[in-house]
Amino acid sequence: MVQKIPSSTETSTIKYPDSDGQPMADNTLQFQWIVTIKENLELLFSEDPNVFIAGDLLWYPIEGDNKTKRAPDAMVVFGRPKGYRGSYQQWREDNIPPQVVFEIFSPSNSFLEMELKRRFYEQHGVEEYYLYHPQNNDLTGWVTSEKKLEVIQSINGWVSPRLGIRFELTEMTLKIFRPDGEPFVSFQELDERRRKAEEQRQMAEEQRQIAEDKFESEQKMRQAAEDKLKKLQAKIQAMGLELDE
Repeated sequence: MVQKIPSSTETSTIKYPDSDGQPMADNTLQFQWIVTIKENLELLFSEDPNVFIAGDLLWYPIEGDNKTKRAPDAMVVFGRPKGYRGSYQQWREDNIPPQVVFEIFSPSNSFLEMELKRRFYEQHGVEEYYLYHPQNNDLTGWVTSEKKLEVIQSINGWVSPRLGIRFELTEMTLKIFRPDGEPFVSFQELDERRRKAEEQRQMAEEQRQIAEDKFESEQKMRQAAEDKLKKLQAKIQAMGLELDE
């Protein structure tokens, strides 16, 4: 069957909704993982203006087709600037697809649905795809080989070629580590680190102030002693007495 190519007029009138009407997450655990992965990736690439990261953003890969779409739980696009988008319309982004996507499995997801997502990502150019099932503590990853997403046989200890992050499955949960070895952390952990860092900064400032005050006090005492000695020497000289060298 020959696919109809929309005319410029048809294309200009096609709407690409910013929402598919589906919830971002079905439960708090799924939501926590989505936010943790997305926000830690934001931190990891915060200084690179040409890495765009989004969570639950509709991705339209084909101009003129508003039916073909997906909203990955988290996605990373190298080569596109940071900034607001109502949706990711690939033809407006130098036709660069997300290179890395993450999905967090929830009880409402079916395996058929997840397989259709995998096929979509494979068809539209995703290089790495990671699916985590937090209830079962199961991580599956795929990486592109000859234009196909092939399953990663040994995911425990795997390092993402694109992101440089390392995945480690413990008995209880998934741990993700930055290239510098620091773990991905939750907002609560980030806030705790910020609070502790602020407390340490304040303690260091207090210690610095105490040291400065002590030094200033010693300087004043030394200066007072020197002034007193000079006055004593002046009195002795005024009495016509000689000072021993």
